[in-house]
Amino acid sequence: MVSSTTAATPAAPTSSGFRWLQLVMGIVCMAMIANLQYGWTLFVDPIDAKHHWGRAAIQLAFTIFVVTETWLVPVEAWFVDKYGPSKVVMFGGVMIALAWILNSYADSLTLLYTAAVIAGIGAGAVYGTCVGNALKWFPDRRGLAAGATAAGFGAGAAITVVPIANMISASGYQAAFFDFGIEQGLIVFILAFFIRPPTVAMPAKKKQLNLPQTRIDFTPPQVLRSPIFWVMYAVFVMVAAGGLMTAAQIAPIAHDFKIANTPVSLAGFQMAALTFAISLDRIFDGFGRPFFGWVSDNIGREYTMFIAFGTAALMLLTLSAYGHVPVVFVLATAVYFGVFGEIYSLFPATCGDTFGVKYATTNNGMLYTAKGTASLLVPLASIVATSYGWQAVFVMAVALNATAALMALFVIKPMRRNFILGNETAADEAAAGNAKTA
Repeated sequence: MVSSTTAATPAAPTSSGFRWLQLVMGIVCMAMIANLQYGWTLFVDPIDAKHHWGRAAIQLAFTIFVVTETWLVPVEAWFVDKYGPSKVVMFGGVMIALAWILNSYADSLTLLYTAAVIAGIGAGAVYGTCVGNALKWFPDRRGLAAGATAAGFGAGAAITVVPIANMISASGYQAAFFDFGIEQGLIVFILAFFIRPPTVAMPAKKKQLNLPQTRIDFTPPQVLRSPIFWVMYAVFVMVAAGGLMTAAQIAPIAHDFKIANTPVSLAGFQMAALTFAISLDRIFDGFGRPFFGWVSDNIGREYTMFIAFGTAALMLLTLSAYGHVPVVFVLATAVYFGVFGEIYSLFPATCGDTFGVKYATTNNGMLYTAKGTASLLVPLASIVATSYGWQAVFVMAVALNATAALMALFVIKPMRRNFILGNETAADEAAAGNAKTA
């Protein structure tokens, strides 16, 4: 049987206010690393204009960043367990500042790729630690806590997109890399001093029929041997691939559609289509993560996945057919990112529900590597777009999201319930047998 010791009740704070403070600090740290991913698209064309390396070669740096950020999270989680979250986040702050400083001086692809590795290490240290800490502080509200923390990463770039774009235009992309790199790293470094793990036990949450949660803590090796983990991993890759491609390529897509600088007026605001789209994307992404986390706490993880993945497929299909219309481009990408970002709240919460709290940071870190796997498809999107147009890329993403929506309801839901109930039943029978022989 794949099981371990019955879970001790998850650690919790001595006061409700303190755990909310920890959550807020985690959100701010996540916001400070958001531009490493979501602000990158603003730099692609300026870098290419200066060095003429080509979009595909420059976007490889984005893939290297995401792969490094995600695949090293389980290793960084081990350091969290050994040395605590504060030191790991502090290290992450130094690394993200160093990475953007190097980007500002990069005069070769080798240096650009080296900076991407350093940025990935730093971002992974901050991301994995903050999400894992949120899961431990809020075992009673996993979806909301993970979603709010991930919202910092999703929406953090919203308030800096316009300043970065303006600085790139006025002073060049090198100045934007240098100045924002130092500011972001310094804020993370300072907040790291105050981040703490929970130390006091909290009573287990009452079971809900629509929200099955295990009483058993599964170790990372046990998780890797469970089929449900790999099914969740596959669905994560399918959904993340489209989102990462769109986030990394939104500026090139807008330029190729010839609408990047077209003015768009909505709700009394007027901006260039690309700037408007990126700003709204970050806002909707940030709002969607805690919202869908909260929804999943109430109606269940898989039903929420079905709604979100299905909506994502519809928006991608809209972009494929009408993305060349500026207002449609702005609104469709906003709604798409509003439902895409929920994977960063739903999957950590689902992972904690399925495999327990004790090893939540490491287990979620292993699942989070799916984002790195999905990022390998980002350069492929540029190649497909060159040969067949962005419509072909969107159609492929539509198929992946639609398939993921169906798998959430008809594969993940029954498999996860059977996994939890089956292992708890076996553990109870084993405990009863031991009691009789004692």
